[in-house]
Amino acid sequence: MGLFDIFKKKQQDSVERVGGMEDFMTLIRVYYESVMACNLGITNLAFLPDVAVFKRTLKVPTQNNKLGVAERSRSRKMLKEIYGLSDNFFKEVDQSIKKNCRNVGEIKNFLFLFQGFSQDLMMCVGTLMKWKFRVPSVFRKTIYQFTAKAVNDILTRYEWKDDAMRKTCSNLRKYQHTLGYSADWMTEYAFNILLLAKKEPKPKDED
Repeated sequence: MGLFDIFKKKQQDSVERVGGMEDFMTLIRVYYESVMACNLGITNLAFLPDVAVFKRTLKVPTQNNKLGVAERSRSRKMLKEIYGLSDNFFKEVDQSIKKNCRNVGEIKNFLFLFQGFSQDLMMCVGTLMKWKFRVPSVFRKTIYQFTAKAVNDILTRYEWKDDAMRKTCSNLRKYQHTLGYSADWMTEYAFNILLLAKKEPKPKDED
């Protein structure tokens, strides 16, 4: 079930539904692009592919003749309601974009940095968590604590047996310094992706 199917069904009934990882990442990209549109006064949807799809599919009207305002509010609300993201999560995203995207020309580089940051973060967290990843999703507090411990190790530990892990952690700290995300933000982001990965449906065996 996709993001927009989930949203429509939430309007039709009161049963709480949670989207998958693809839905989560789509909304994250919509929020990022919406903030950029607001900050830089972007009016061309060609610069905002995810916002364009989001806007058309959910029929989000442009607010105050300014692209990004309504889309930012709508995507933020959905991320909070469906995935439980905190206000501080969005605050740090806003600060990071303000710091690193001062003009349209910097958008591509910023998104490239965030993609690298996200990939390296999840690779390191996954490597450090190992068997802990098998902890049932019902133990959310325990999984969150494991994730926080992994993020702390990534940011403070410099000696690793595996050279690839050492290099990836070093790169990740550089990404973090540039983007300006805190350990708490990294934990919240990684924690949600881990939970969603655990909920991804597995292929059913044929009878």
